[in-house]
Amino acid sequence: MSTAPPSLAITGQPLAPTSAYIPGPGTYASHDQIHASLSGYTTTIPSSSESNSLPILSVVTGEEESGEGNVVPSEGNIVLGRVVRISPKQAVVNILVVGDVACREEFQGIIRQQDIRLTQTSHTKIYSSFRPNDIIRAQIISLGDQYSYYLSTARNDLGVVFAMCEESGEMMYPVSYEEMRCPKTGVVEERKCAKPV
Repeated sequence: MSTAPPSLAITGQPLAPTSAYIPGPGTYASHDQIHASLSGYTTTIPSSSESNSLPILSVVTGEEESGEGNVVPSEGNIVLGRVVRISPKQAVVNILVVGDVACREEFQGIIRQQDIRLTQTSHTKIYSSFRPNDIIRAQIISLGDQYSYYLSTARNDLGVVFAMCEESGEMMYPVSYEEMRCPKTGVVEERKCAKPV
């Protein structure tokens, strides 16, 4: 059986065994197989001659081949996103920017309660940390499930970067790592604020 991946891939398609390649952007590993997480062209990056590591197998869209396409988030990336929904256990985020590149395609992330802060994770409340429409800076900690990336704000430079006051609709500014203030009304709202960079 050949281990050469097909040149075209569709979402969910098995591409190659994990014994022959390392999964890269646009792919994921499941049951000793690398699968496509999006439709597009397969690319491989050969291993460096200095190490005995396997080549990296990735899937890119047609636009990426021409250098104009969508970026695919991967573990360790710093992202900017908009909080779209909150529940007592998690916040759902639409990922807007990966690194310095704006996303053309919509990606969804989840910030779980235990991934908001490094300390006092059991006492952290989602509603005290994020609100819908907040713009947050987070790090991808895991590829999560097939629908969402798992995100973390458990660093000082990660958290809410822009938030609107619920009373006045004005842009608020951080006054501490846990509070933001409205310049118009003086109202203070709780947030998990990111340290300015």
